[in-house]
Amino acid sequence: MAEPTETWKPKYNPWLIAVVVALAAFMEVLDTSIANVALPHIAGNLGASNDESTWVLTSYLVSNAIVLPISGWLAMVIGRRRFFLLCIFLFTVSSLLCGAALSLGMLILFRVLQGAGGGGLQPMAQAILADTFPPQKRGLAFALYGITAVMAPTIGPTLGGWITDNYTWRWIFYINLPIGILTFFLVMRMVEDPPYLRRGRGAGIRVDYIGIALLALGIGALQVLLDKGQEDDWFGSNFIVTLAAIAAVCLISLVFWEWRHKAPIVDVRMYKSFNFAVASLMMFILGVLLFSSLVMMPQFLQTLMGYTAESAGLVLSGASMVILFQMPIVGQLTTKIPAKYIMAFGWLCLAGGMYYSTKRIDLLISFRSAAWLRVVQSFGLGFLFVPINVAAYIGVAPEKGNSVSGLVNFMRNIGSSVGTSMVTTLLARRAQFHQSVLTYHATNYDPAFRNQISGLTQQLVHSGASAPDAQVQAYGRVYQSVLAQSQTLAYVDTYMVLAVAASIMFVLAFIVRKNDTAGASAEAAVG
Repeated sequence: MAEPTETWKPKYNPWLIAVVVALAAFMEVLDTSIANVALPHIAGNLGASNDESTWVLTSYLVSNAIVLPISGWLAMVIGRRRFFLLCIFLFTVSSLLCGAALSLGMLILFRVLQGAGGGGLQPMAQAILADTFPPQKRGLAFALYGITAVMAPTIGPTLGGWITDNYTWRWIFYINLPIGILTFFLVMRMVEDPPYLRRGRGAGIRVDYIGIALLALGIGALQVLLDKGQEDDWFGSNFIVTLAAIAAVCLISLVFWEWRHKAPIVDVRMYKSFNFAVASLMMFILGVLLFSSLVMMPQFLQTLMGYTAESAGLVLSGASMVILFQMPIVGQLTTKIPAKYIMAFGWLCLAGGMYYSTKRIDLLISFRSAAWLRVVQSFGLGFLFVPINVAAYIGVAPEKGNSVSGLVNFMRNIGSSVGTSMVTTLLARRAQFHQSVLTYHATNYDPAFRNQISGLTQQLVHSGASAPDAQVQAYGRVYQSVLAQSQTLAYVDTYMVLAVAASIMFVLAFIVRKNDTAGASAEAAVG
């Protein structure tokens, strides 16, 4: 019988521990997005093409995704504190190597190592918080962790762009060194394993080599598929079809294998808990919506409105500040209101924000309006991350806490990859559709089209252009307008898809079990 978590208390103040582990998680989440804007600089400096440089992102995401779901098992084998320290050490050293890389091949290799180290930071930080705080106060701790998980992807591109423009791309990796070294020594000093982990560490655990192989192949193929799918025309590419087949076979086999294994590296039997399954699904959709909206607004402003990366980042900054203030308030609310009702409110706000975006986004939007629109889009996010994490632990025994954090963070990361791929594909396909519809009327047989061309031609002639040149320019301007309008309509369609997804999650929120807000029992931690 596992000793209840409530009978054990850490030696140091829980909030000091929370700040330290959250700092480690922030460093890792920041690195998932900070390199995005530096890819052209990396490609130019290392003599690679832009397509080749995208493997700098893909390699990190693949190794990160493989480690995430098995982090709970690794923590049980070698001890959570040791595993956490190992991840910080590997992440920090590989960051130094990434900054010093002399070729693209070396950089990709070191990014694989960095992703492997980073894969354990998020789930172990969350698991440490879950054990450090009593169940009824977990919401407050998860609020601090949520600030890192939600704000870091927003800050990453802006910070990466500023560092790259003012210094060199190598410093986007070097900035991890002081944070990593400080965090390593603070964790070594302050963090300890609770008794149930110390008793079970490495006790009779056998290495499941088949499970590890199936997981590595399946998740690796899935991550590369999601990252390269749109670029290679999805199933029009033999490479993507092969990856899809490998991912499907390996992941389905993994579920059956781990379900029957006595000591699984991925505890898939946890999904027998309906509450945990729903919370995992919600975290997956949250990852989809968070990263989808995070990709769409800067992309719209930069490609269609002519914003710089720094200006587009400033548009996102207002929403980041709102979330920063929301998280502590929501953490406090989870001690008074059941998490399911906070989640329902968050999904409703998110659905409303995405629907509102379909009405407000256009080619005449101002900087101020775009910033407020991003605030409206993000308002619901602050009401989701904390309560979903709280709900995931309802009915779960303490010794399963590491597996909960690993699987929940894995679902969010896969959701972010799916969301990014989905947005890229939807925008491209819907833009093609709207372009075909709009160009149906852009013919000389259409009186309105002829009048527009004639009017533009006359304006250009009055501006000094010759008649033939003026007509060519008039056709070119109309074509550019059609492209811009079709792409804008594609953004409208994509925001509508996100609104529908959030609406479905709003309904699902009401079937999640209530958590104990008063602390009268340990229901949130012990089934």
